[in-house]
Amino acid sequence: MTRLVLCALMLVLISCASAYYFTARADDVLPKNDPAAAKLYADANKLRPLHTPLGKPQPGEWLAEHFEEGQSFPQYLKCKPVLPRGKRNILYIQPLGDFTEKQRKIIDLTADFLGRYFQIQTRIADDLPLAIIPRDAQRVHPSWGDKQILSHHVLDQVLRPRLPKDAAAYIAFTSSDLWPGENWNFVFGQASLIHRVGVWSIYRNGDPEKDEAGFKLCLLRTLKTASHETGHMFSIKHCTHYACNMNGSNSRDESDRQPLEVCPECVSKILWAAQADPLKRLQALASFCKENGLADEHSKYEAQIKALSE
Repeated sequence: MTRLVLCALMLVLISCASAYYFTARADDVLPKNDPAAAKLYADANKLRPLHTPLGKPQPGEWLAEHFEEGQSFPQYLKCKPVLPRGKRNILYIQPLGDFTEKQRKIIDLTADFLGRYFQIQTRIADDLPLAIIPRDAQRVHPSWGDKQILSHHVLDQVLRPRLPKDAAAYIAFTSSDLWPGENWNFVFGQASLIHRVGVWSIYRNGDPEKDEAGFKLCLLRTLKTASHETGHMFSIKHCTHYACNMNGSNSRDESDRQPLEVCPECVSKILWAAQADPLKRLQALASFCKENGLADEHSKYEAQIKALSE
């Protein structure tokens, strides 16, 4: 029997990557030979009062239906994570298909945001036409009538053969709806960890052409999906400790309730992965949010800047 599953963010973690509930284990300590990690963790501790611990999951929410233990910063370090360092240090955004003027602007802004968020260089690749997706990797949803493309095909047949040699990650951006295969309705995004490829869709993020509010909503949703999926590609698992951008999500409503910023555990992973300065990162993100009218997000980043500066 076909299961109809509404999935906000489905992740394919092929290595180093089964997620689990946040637990303090006996071996959950920082390595003694990494003073940089210790400094990052100490800075992150200053931000903990600004973040809300997760309560008991409500019926229908991600953690009510998926057992996950989470991932502390020390656990992340021991995972031997995929990192945006060395020869693979550029994040590539691959437009796939056609876009309106406002959708194109969202691509540009998302690339800018990801560079600030992960503190790495980003590049937008030349467009690829939707015609490269064969008919057997497309469908019309049997109940809703939405035209969809198979996310696995995008990952395996479109992106992997084209992966740039210097890519920390290579992510397709499309206005087409995505579905990951049998028994699924759709996904907002999907990523393969070991192959450094991912895809996300703007299809269900609202109409950016409608008005200014519609554009901001579409932008915010896209930023959340893009940063969440890219985080997975750098071995960051679903967060189960705080309200965090790396929380799993089972619906649009649940995803919309989650913040754009990451929690202290997850920001430590980002900063360590990119060997980045925490204050510089926060200032860059606050500036982006101010420039693009994301007032709530701007105020949260400003509060973190203040806490980190004290």
